[in-house]
Amino acid sequence: MQIWVDADACPNVIKEILFRAAERLQIHLIMVANTTLRTPPSPYVSSIRVGAGFDVADNAIVKEMASGDLVITADIPLASEVIGKGGHALNPRGEFYSKENIEERLTMRNFMDELRGSGVNTGGPATLNQKDKQAFANQLDRFLARH
Repeated sequence: MQIWVDADACPNVIKEILFRAAERLQIHLIMVANTTLRTPPSPYVSSIRVGAGFDVADNAIVKEMASGDLVITADIPLASEVIGKGGHALNPRGEFYSKENIEERLTMRNFMDELRGSGVNTGGPATLNQKDKQAFANQLDRFLARH
């Protein structure tokens, strides 16, 4: 099992949690982004820089990941593809996407997209707080303990 990170929008504090987990458990962590990323010197942490463009990093993750891999992303369409390919998807706030909840999340995402497209200001997600960081770390630890 490997951990893939949709790294362009992943908060730095979440990346730090992932770096420590990869090192501690000796699990390969791959950061995928369309910008150059700073990663700690480690045989367990690597990065892939992809070209700029819509969904380029997402497509690279889906192409390279294997069934059973874990993908860290807040991107709901990417999470849906990961689940469809037999992977696991965890968002930076500590919520797992699953076969049971992904359709509802996609529907809500598309609805909010339509509202924004019609000029409604829907705001963005709340700032990541300490509770979110702790929820992410706890879910990650539980998942890695089982796999």
